[in-house]
Amino acid sequence: MHEVSALIAGQSVGAAEAVWRGDALHAVNFAGGLHHAMPGGASGFCIYNDAALAIARLLELGVERVAYVDVDVHHGDGVQAAFWEDPRVLTISLHEHPRTLFPQTGWPEETGAGAGEGTAVNVALPAGTGDGGWVRAFHAVVPELLAGFRPQVLVSQHGADTHFEDPLAHLAVSLDAQRAVQVACHELAHEYADGKWVALGGGGYAVVEVVPRSWTHLVGIAAGREIDPAAGIPEGWRQEVFARTRQLAPQRMTDGRWPVSFAPWDAGYDPADRLDQAVLATRRSAFPLRGLLP
Repeated sequence: MHEVSALIAGQSVGAAEAVWRGDALHAVNFAGGLHHAMPGGASGFCIYNDAALAIARLLELGVERVAYVDVDVHHGDGVQAAFWEDPRVLTISLHEHPRTLFPQTGWPEETGAGAGEGTAVNVALPAGTGDGGWVRAFHAVVPELLAGFRPQVLVSQHGADTHFEDPLAHLAVSLDAQRAVQVACHELAHEYADGKWVALGGGGYAVVEVVPRSWTHLVGIAAGREIDPAAGIPEGWRQEVFARTRQLAPQRMTDGRWPVSFAPWDAGYDPADRLDQAVLATRRSAFPLRGLLP
């Protein structure tokens, strides 16, 4: 466990170094995103927190502002804890509500402390949230925060376990919505961080149906060679999957929901809607601390 976890952590640190030094504009480590590990020990399948180490390395290299956006179904608790009092790092996590999922943290009231007050932002989504609500919540929170923070590097974590087929959680997000948020992170990196983007993997337990497709889209987006959602999956891959698992792999790079539609936040909100209540709770807790209107 040490050797493999150390290698994964080193890959994320190396990705951060390459992006900051200009050797690469974007970098992806889909083996990374082990966001639960704490300074004092392992947690939640995570031995070493490669995301936190990559961010710490960027700070060592002189970066003054790093934004971390985590869209795994679980709260990015280890990264938040590592930078809880550090005003140089803005952590934003969208995750299933802590009442119904590990690690039972990530409440909207968790906003940082000391000099870092207002640098932790949490969106606790109700179980059952689907594509439109998930993408709506992302766009209702993340772009405004990045616009105000003006990060020099964007680090994002793309756990695939938000998917409706994932066995460990309770959101109802499709592969197409995951791809939409990957595209949004890429665009936000160019809009607010001069294109400097380090993208990491994370959770994902539907290892045939979801994980390979989701992170293949992520790599394609980062490489500037986006994959058409309607593209077919190579037959050779499908045969290899069946030989190893006796499961039938998907035939296409889509769940049939592309393009994903959502209602923008500035068009108004429904105070009786649980998703909108979750977003508003986050905005009321965190936005004033960043000089933004809730």
